Amino acid sequence: MRTMKLGKSNLEVPVVSVGCMRINSLEKAEAEHFVHSALELGANFFDHADIYGGGTCEEIFSEAIHMNDDIREEIFLQSKCGIRKGIFDFSKEHILESVDGSLKRLKTDYLDILLLHRPDTLVDPEEVAEAFDILERSGKVRHFGVSNQNPMQIELLKKSVKQTIVANQLQLSITNANMISNGFNVNMENDAAVNRDGSILDYCRLNDITIQPWSPFQYGFFEGVFLDNDKFPELNQKINEVANKYEVSNTTIAIAWLLRHPANMQPVIGTMNEVRLKDCCKASEILLSREEWYGIYRAAGNVLP
Repeated sequence: MRTMKLGKSNLEVPVVSVGCMRINSLEKAEAEHFVHSALELGANFFDHADIYGGGTCEEIFSEAIHMNDDIREEIFLQSKCGIRKGIFDFSKEHILESVDGSLKRLKTDYLDILLLHRPDTLVDPEEVAEAFDILERSGKVRHFGVSNQNPMQIELLKKSVKQTIVANQLQLSITNANMISNGFNVNMENDAAVNRDGSILDYCRLNDITIQPWSPFQYGFFEGVFLDNDKFPELNQKINEVANKYEVSNTTIAIAWLLRHPANMQPVIGTMNEVRLKDCCKASEILLSREEWYGIYRAAGNVLP
């Protein structure tokens, strides 16, 4: 597995992150086999959140990997907090309680990365700063980031937070690529020109914040996957054509398309299928040409000006 530097941190992490949101769909033996297969592939970066499975996903993961001190030093653990039932909550109290809960469920003393999960419009940056300082001093969290935030929301946090923001988890796929499309359509009078995220792609690149694309196979907001979907005949034809050239699966090419971008992204893979996970990891070995990358982009229905 090819590795990359996460943001401005000193962490050398795999270019594919294993998302554990659905690990509670597996039986105990299946979860154990999946997690250890990921380790064999070099996919030792695991993404969690306190809300996944109501906390059960973190518990299942720690049991599946047989968490102990030796195993802990071989993996990267990332979790997220801030989503509660019906509200978002970046209060100092909730952040601290959430981290303690995740550590208990994951059976570890620290998180490598903590992300703030979805923006809280009632956020007090000074409260977040206090929570981050406590977590850093105690050694419970080593690095910090955000999820689904635009540049000004990150800048607002940075007003008080002294820790470096190393990652921003954002929805991005071949069919959900507005953050890329609006960069092509500057000053144009079409829908693709609408800047819906404050130029977050360029902002993250300028500030060395790693973008972690979530739902890399989805179209819409969890409407389904685009691979092998009759709604996207031209796109699948093009992806399959490129996949045949490299003798890999269409899954591999969908992830290779994200990895080809010079923003140095780290896709979060949500599959619990070992074959698909292996196909995703193979993407780290593929470097698409410009012609292939743009061909796939256009086949998704995107028009270059």
